Amino acid sequence: MLEDKDQIEEISNEETTFVEENTQEEIEEVEEITENDDTDEVEEDEIISDDDNEEEELEEEEVVHSSAHDDFDWTIGKRDTLTYSQTQIDDYIVDYDSTLNSVIENEIVSGVVSTISDGDVVLDIGYKSDGLVSLSEFRDTPDLKPGDAVDVYIETKEDKRGQLVLSRRKAKLLRAWETIVDSFTNGTVIKGTVVSKTKGGLIVDTYGLETFLPGSQIDIRPIVDYDVYVGKAMEFKVVKINESIKNAVVSHKALIESDLAEQRETIILGLEKGQVLEGLVKNITDFGAFLDLGGVDGLLYITDISWGRIKHPAEVLFLNQRINVVVLDFDENKKRISLGLKQLQPHPWEVLGNEIKEGSTVKGRIVNIEDYGAFLEIQPGVEGLIHVSEVTWSNQPVNARDFFKIDQEYEAKVVTVDRDDRKMSLSLKKLSLDPWSEIEGIYPKASRHLGEVKNLTPYGVFIELSEGIGGMVHISDLSWTKRFSHPSEFTKIGEKIDVIILDIDKESRKLSLGHKQIEENPWDTFETVFPVGSHHEATVLRKDDKGAIVLLPYGLEAFAPIRHIKKDDNSSAEAEETLTFKVLEFNRDDKRILVSHTRYLEDLKRAAANEERDAKRTERTKSRKAVEDQQAKIEKTTLGDLDIFSQLKDQLSDSDDVAE
Repeated sequence: MLEDKDQIEEISNEETTFVEENTQEEIEEVEEITENDDTDEVEEDEIISDDDNEEEELEEEEVVHSSAHDDFDWTIGKRDTLTYSQTQIDDYIVDYDSTLNSVIENEIVSGVVSTISDGDVVLDIGYKSDGLVSLSEFRDTPDLKPGDAVDVYIETKEDKRGQLVLSRRKAKLLRAWETIVDSFTNGTVIKGTVVSKTKGGLIVDTYGLETFLPGSQIDIRPIVDYDVYVGKAMEFKVVKINESIKNAVVSHKALIESDLAEQRETIILGLEKGQVLEGLVKNITDFGAFLDLGGVDGLLYITDISWGRIKHPAEVLFLNQRINVVVLDFDENKKRISLGLKQLQPHPWEVLGNEIKEGSTVKGRIVNIEDYGAFLEIQPGVEGLIHVSEVTWSNQPVNARDFFKIDQEYEAKVVTVDRDDRKMSLSLKKLSLDPWSEIEGIYPKASRHLGEVKNLTPYGVFIELSEGIGGMVHISDLSWTKRFSHPSEFTKIGEKIDVIILDIDKESRKLSLGHKQIEENPWDTFETVFPVGSHHEATVLRKDDKGAIVLLPYGLEAFAPIRHIKKDDNSSAEAEETLTFKVLEFNRDDKRILVSHTRYLEDLKRAAANEERDAKRTERTKSRKAVEDQQAKIEKTTLGDLDIFSQLKDQLSDSDDVAE
């Protein structure tokens, strides 16, 4: 908007020269007017003036043509002429200058409308010349008339045509910016009109200057529809300015908050615990709702909305709903107010009917589940605990989170009621007869039954025979012949298996069950099939550092120590390998069989050696018998025959030495 400094100084120097020339001319006019104070003097002046004119004409002629009158003193002929001293002249100049305003370019001055014509407005700003402003710049003042005062901006004191250039539009913009800066600096309130909607907010016309109103600064509540504000006149505070681009951000919310701050102080000073107020629901969250109490906000926590359990405040409240609430607590320093809605009604336990007593049956829905049980809501605000031990007559542990589901409905028997402490314990199992009261008649000892696997533990299997009645099959009672490291190797949850009642403990509500007892004990027969020292083919099932488990015929398992599974090549037997083992030990009571492959190999070697020795002994016996038979048939022989017998004796003697 401002011009360069050099240009301004140049225009200022030209203006000064122009003013001095005009000032000198005006002084001469003032002197002429002074000489014509009375009529006589006017006449004389006319004569003198004529003489002067004649003298001037003669002078001009003399300039052109020299004459004899060149040396004549023409001032002698001026009679009654007024003369002014230099001081008087200076005073007159000062008086004249005081009648004119000293104006500077690029500033705002006040002018008066002189005339309005031909689409222009002539303004007198007290300068030596008037200025023209286009009538189009006065569209906001249709009733403009001569004599009205108007602020204008001096663009140029003298353009190329010597005219004074003014602008009302720029004056308005500068005044508007000054007002905006003042509002930002001092916090004053300005007025404006919303002219249009833009991305993220609204455009506001403030005294002819466009400013930005963010959507978050329109109101203290979130605004969804911006269109309703277009064309609306509002008050604002300036919250941000940019001097370089002459831009500003305004806020209507800041005005509301300042008003609310005063109201908040007034409301908080008058608050009392237990006071009932009317509030407007302005926001709903997962943990509660915020209420507008007329300038101050309060929090209505979810647990203070209803005596009953609710999952979300929206189940009871909705936005812009007006409700009465009671003040539970407040903090003057932190400006926090805690509100309650359910406290306006009596506690449900205080009005609980007398029909709910010990032994009565109630109905409700599950509202909360913990590890130790579930809470059944009988009516809003009245709950009872169903402990896990009161779910079933069975001693099998119940997982409350698996058994119960939120909002499930149940009937339950009231076990205890404490109205003072507002507690109630309930039972599901007591709705039916205790099956353990007649357990001997239903499940006598040694009876066989079909049950369902309900749980597996490292030491056994829990079987349910009927509702509330079950027992455990120990891992050792699953099979006569197989050993299991875990019951999951034998069965799984949900399967049906046959069991025998081994024992009944009515007081402890326990049944001892067995599965292998449904068959006769095969170990009485196995003792004759697998005697100690017998050899049997077996397959290595698994192997560890201590030894190997091998599978004998008839599905019987035996154990071979690690040093007893060495093979001929001194390597150890591996899983799935089939070998012959020797039974070293058979214990029918402990159901244990100890076998060895190494001992079997030793037996083979020993048998081979014995067989070879027996063969040699048999051969030697036959030879001796042959000799004896031959000697019995022959009587005395010649010397030559004796030599033959002597050789035969030597051969027999050599054979005996070799055998030994």
